[in-house]
Amino acid sequence: MKGLGAAATRFRVMAWLTGVVLGALTIWLVVGYGFLDYANTDVKPGLYRNLWTAHGWLYFIYVIVGVDLAFRLRYPLGKTVLILLAGTVPFMSFVAERFVQRDVAARIATATPN
Repeated sequence: MKGLGAAATRFRVMAWLTGVVLGALTIWLVVGYGFLDYANTDVKPGLYRNLWTAHGWLYFIYVIVGVDLAFRLRYPLGKTVLILLAGTVPFMSFVAERFVQRDVAARIATATPN
């Protein structure tokens, strides 16, 4: 259980960063293609493209941090894959983060002598 708290904090930060950026991009995508008609123009805001690039790099770091935490928690492959894929579905990284934080808190509570 050494370093579990720090690994959980790293995962929490990356889950929130990835989720916020992907959520903002999803809302921007719906507004842009639904109301601003991006589909009929070649002009998209530069910030929009840069945020997709940022999400790609943030997701890459999310995967590294998530695999580290999954190894520390000894999660099976299926649970690990679901947690990692949560970073690709809008707002699901928040759900995965909450699930993992509850599990980590329970494990720390049982491992700590009273």
